[in-house]
Amino acid sequence: MTAGALPSAATGGEEHDDTLVELPGGTFRMGTDDPDGFPADHEGPVREVTVAPFAIDVHAVSNARFARFVEHTGYRTEAERFGWSYVFAPFLPAELRRGAPRPQQAPWWCGVRGVTWARPEGPGSAIDDRADHPVVHVSWNDAAAYCRWAGRRLPTEAEWEYAARGGLDQARYPWGDELTPGGEHLCNIWQGRFPSRNTAEDGHRGTAPVGSYRPNGFGLYDVAGNVWEWCADRFGPGQANRSMRGGSYLCHDSYCNRYRVAARTANTPDSSSGNTGFRTVADLRAGA
Repeated sequence: MTAGALPSAATGGEEHDDTLVELPGGTFRMGTDDPDGFPADHEGPVREVTVAPFAIDVHAVSNARFARFVEHTGYRTEAERFGWSYVFAPFLPAELRRGAPRPQQAPWWCGVRGVTWARPEGPGSAIDDRADHPVVHVSWNDAAAYCRWAGRRLPTEAEWEYAARGGLDQARYPWGDELTPGGEHLCNIWQGRFPSRNTAEDGHRGTAPVGSYRPNGFGLYDVAGNVWEWCADRFGPGQANRSMRGGSYLCHDSYCNRYRVAARTANTPDSSSGNTGFRTVADLRAGA
C-alpha cells in the first residue's frame, strides 16, 4: 500500500486547500539522539514505534478552511473570548507595541488586545490576502473543535513524526540531513540574527502560503517551519500542556532549531500565538 491523495468529503474544498494523503502506517524509528537536540524536551531515545494506517492533511489548515468552519458554526476562538493573543513584536505598529505586555523569557512577543485568527496583527489587520496561509492564533482547544466539526482529529505525535519523515529513516529534516541542499531553502524559518534581523532569504518573514516549498516523500507540505502544529498528545505524563511539532517561521539555529523532524515543544491547551496552527488526520476503515 502506497501513499495516495484522498479528497476530503468533510468540507469539499479545493484540492490545494483540503486534501488528505492516505498513509499505510507501519513501524518506524521515532525520536533522535542528535547532539544538537534538546534532551529536556525528551526527543529521545530513538525507539521503534508502530502506527496504524491513517490519512493526514497535505497542508496545515488554512485561513480559508477555518473561515468555512466559523461560517458554518459561529465558533469563537479562545483568543476572541479572552480578548488578546501573542504577536511577534516587529509585525506591530509602534502604537500597539508600546506598553504591550511581554513575557520575560521571550520579550519578542507582545500580548495584544483585539488579535484574532482573522486579525492576526490586531486592530487594522486582516487576512484578505492570506486565504491560503495557515490559520494562526488558534489554541489546542480551537483546533480540537475544528476537528469535531470536520469529522477529523489531531494527529498523535507518533503519527505526525511518521508522516513528516516521509519514509526517511532518522533523517534530521523531512528531506534529508542538510538544511539547504545546494543552497535551496526548503522551509520557512528565520535567517539572520534572531530576533533582531531576518534576511528572509527563504522568501518570507511571516507565514508563507501553504505549499510554498516542495513536499516530502509522502507528499506533505510544510512539516518543517512555517507554523507550529498542535498534536493530540500531552507533552508528558501528568502534564496539562499539549505537544506541538514542526517549528515555525521564527525558529533559528541560534535559539530554537526545532524545525528538525524529531523536535517537539508544548503549550497550554488554551494558548495561542501568531506562529501556531494545526493539521488534521482521519482514521481509515478496516480493509480500506
